[in-house]
Amino acid sequence: MKPFWEAKSLDALSEHEWESLCDGCARCCMIKMEDADTGEIHHTALVCELLDLNRCRCTRYPQRHELVKDCIELSADLAASLRWLPKSCGYRRVAEGRGLADWHPLVSGDPQSVHDAGVSVAGKVIPVNLVHEDEHEDHIVRWVET
Repeated sequence: MKPFWEAKSLDALSEHEWESLCDGCARCCMIKMEDADTGEIHHTALVCELLDLNRCRCTRYPQRHELVKDCIELSADLAASLRWLPKSCGYRRVAEGRGLADWHPLVSGDPQSVHDAGVSVAGKVIPVNLVHEDEHEDHIVRWVET
């Protein structure tokens, strides 16, 4: 029997199945900047102040959209179209028909595997509220593969 992420389309998943596709990397919580001239999106080492930096999980997940105006509610359509989602993202991988990576917790059976594989933001980011807005550009990173 195929795992649910191979047997169903993203828009057919239950809420529990959808949520379990999140690998816990927290790369989507990184603050992104758009180049006004080229439209290119740049990831920064800055993350939402609601992110638990050790667990790479939102501390206010149910209220995140009310508390953070730029927090995007990911959907099946967005998972297939948002080019700033990292190629490693479970949602993007399934939307593109690539399946989940070996280190994904649904495959490995271990939620720590995303951190052990070096895919998560753990130890690589700082909360955005600790950096003045004029200095955000100084924190652009290249390690996020989009």
